[in-house]
Amino acid sequence: MDRLIKIAVKELGQKEVSGASHNDRILKYAQESGVQGISTDEVPWCSTFVNWIAFKAGLKRTNKANARSWLGIGTNVDQHPEPGDVVIFWRESRQSWKGHVGFFFGFSRDGSRIYCLGGNQGNQVSISAYPSNTVLGFRRLSNRRRLQLPDPPLKRGDVGESVKQLQHALKMAGYILGTTDGVFGPKTETAVLDLHSNSGFLAFDGQYGPNTKDYLTNLLRT
Repeated sequence: MDRLIKIAVKELGQKEVSGASHNDRILKYAQESGVQGISTDEVPWCSTFVNWIAFKAGLKRTNKANARSWLGIGTNVDQHPEPGDVVIFWRESRQSWKGHVGFFFGFSRDGSRIYCLGGNQGNQVSISAYPSNTVLGFRRLSNRRRLQLPDPPLKRGDVGESVKQLQHALKMAGYILGTTDGVFGPKTETAVLDLHSNSGFLAFDGQYGPNTKDYLTNLLRT
């Protein structure tokens, strides 16, 4: 999610223009990401902004202007959201169609509020706080293209981009291992061990070898 966050942060401060004029940058969010029906910067554009960031980062998107459309894309990570995950809030009531969507940035110290980087927050791209009890869900976006797994072998103590690819793949398969930091440490080893255990046939050694790659590839195809 590093690339996604870097793209989003660069847009901080983009704001609506009062009156008949419009901010062309906001209209460009819709044009480039394929969201239909956005012709002014007064139309709610939080989902449009998230679509554009996902488009620029090469991630899957909804191509829809309604915030709740994001509940049906990506992987559910309600228990362990990370910065850059999509967060969806309800507005007015949980049962209404209304909502807000942005990128999760963190919790307040007491956990009562969520910091969110998003568009149409105070009529601009900003980092704002929202009540935690209005969250509908957290989603982790995946690549538009098929996920590329690294070449084995990898084991505890290895570092680098190949380890990052493995960590991302493990997360997409539902294994919790902490931050994608490119370090094959104890948490990554535990996730691999869990993968081995759940397979029922892989050697229980905590290492990423050819058989582990094949099993993980098939798992992510289902």
